[in-house]
Amino acid sequence: MANEELIYRITRAVYGRLGTAVDEQTVEQLVTEVYRAIEPVVAHNGSSAASEGGSASAREREAHAEGSAQRLVISVFGLDHPGIVAGVSKVLADADCSIIDINQTVVQGKFAMVIIADMSRARESATALKERFRKEGERLGVRIYAQREDLFNAMHRI
Repeated sequence: MANEELIYRITRAVYGRLGTAVDEQTVEQLVTEVYRAIEPVVAHNGSSAASEGGSASAREREAHAEGSAQRLVISVFGLDHPGIVAGVSKVLADADCSIIDINQTVVQGKFAMVIIADMSRARESATALKERFRKEGERLGVRIYAQREDLFNAMHRI
């Protein structure tokens, strides 16, 4: 499970170096690459600390708060029209992803939706899914943003 504080620090360092105008996808890719490179060291050094006390429920709460690399946060925005939910859901279903939570609203003809999706059985990477969402968004005339939950949580602490 990802270390939220470490991801937060890496993300802050990347933004500090590249500036806040940098593309979010670029930051996500850099943070992912850096974290994967150091994750074995972090896991090795943190394994003894994890075994020293602390209840399982406390660890579970911490893991839930930091998010999961196996979940995507998908946001959809645009003018309301039929087929938006169906189009986004079809991309997820075709990739063998499950919808964990979904919330959508229409305010004065403006459509907004947030989906939390489980990618644990996905046949594609998060990057490939993001490209499919981009294309589906163009087809539907809406903007679709997708990001791994752990990176989303870390980036939104800044």
